[in-house]
Amino acid sequence: MSALRFGRSLKPFRRPWLWSALWCAAIAAVVISSLLPAADVPVPDMPNGDKLLHASAYLALAAMAVQLFPRWSSLLGAGIGLVLLGIGVEYAQGVLTVDRIADAQDALANTLGVIAGLGTRLTPLRDLLLKFDTRGS
Repeated sequence: MSALRFGRSLKPFRRPWLWSALWCAAIAAVVISSLLPAADVPVPDMPNGDKLLHASAYLALAAMAVQLFPRWSSLLGAGIGLVLLGIGVEYAQGVLTVDRIADAQDALANTLGVIAGLGTRLTPLRDLLLKFDTRGS
């Protein structure tokens, strides 16, 4: 019987624990910042600046998933999970906070960010982290 290997669905990194932990930390940072009091979160001073912030955060999370996972099936799972996370966080804002509201347009911005982030899979940058991680080996 072969031993189970951590990160079987990940690209062949030298340090899969590190990159997975950083992605999880980024997800946690997005969730925490989404539930902070509104006054504590800097928002770009422009029309729909908060939507840009939402889309950017979820674009970054999805682009990080592209760096981690080699197969479309894994990316689809990560993408669906991120979309559901975005919807759940919006719901939590309405239920768990006193100065924030659940906003369907924010959830849409999150979803569009996920789609754009997954789109980086179609670019030459899709293996940037793998090249960085395995250089010199």
